[in-house]
Amino acid sequence: MKIVGIGIIALMLLVFIIYAYYDGFKKVTVHVAKQGGETIVYEDVRGDYKQTPIVSDTIYHSLLDKHKIETYKGVGLFYDNPQKVEKSHLRSKVGCVIEDSDTAKLAELSGQYKTMTLEEKEYIIAEFPFKGKMSVFVGLMKVYPAIGQFIKDNQYSENGIVTEIFDVHNSKIYYR
Repeated sequence: MKIVGIGIIALMLLVFIIYAYYDGFKKVTVHVAKQGGETIVYEDVRGDYKQTPIVSDTIYHSLLDKHKIETYKGVGLFYDNPQKVEKSHLRSKVGCVIEDSDTAKLAELSGQYKTMTLEEKEYIIAEFPFKGKMSVFVGLMKVYPAIGQFIKDNQYSENGIVTEIFDVHNSKIYYR
């Protein structure tokens, strides 16, 4: 019986340490700021948002291997609230942000990839540290409730596209 109790305590301690490492106890700050203007290469995705990393990685490797365009930011534009829409009907655009220095190269690849420029405007913004895949899950648990509370407190509409940008160089996930 003591061994089971020690095991449970050890497991709880491990979960606590992992949660702390991935900044689960960090306060999320939400504000409004002007952002946007990024050029992205993307694929339209229908279905579970869990597909996002695979699609983003596929585009990343295609750009790098075939065209020597290296990207440092993954991006997802999520059109539907997964708490309100069936998984098979979720809509998103998933891909990579193209660095300004590579936009000319991208123009030469016309027709091979879907591209768009994200609108530059005022967004509700939050950010969360990116330390690996687990950061995405901890960020979901921390950031979306904070954004929801900010929307409620400031009487913004809950409708709209949510954009997540995964900035590898700066180790951040930006939500807007």
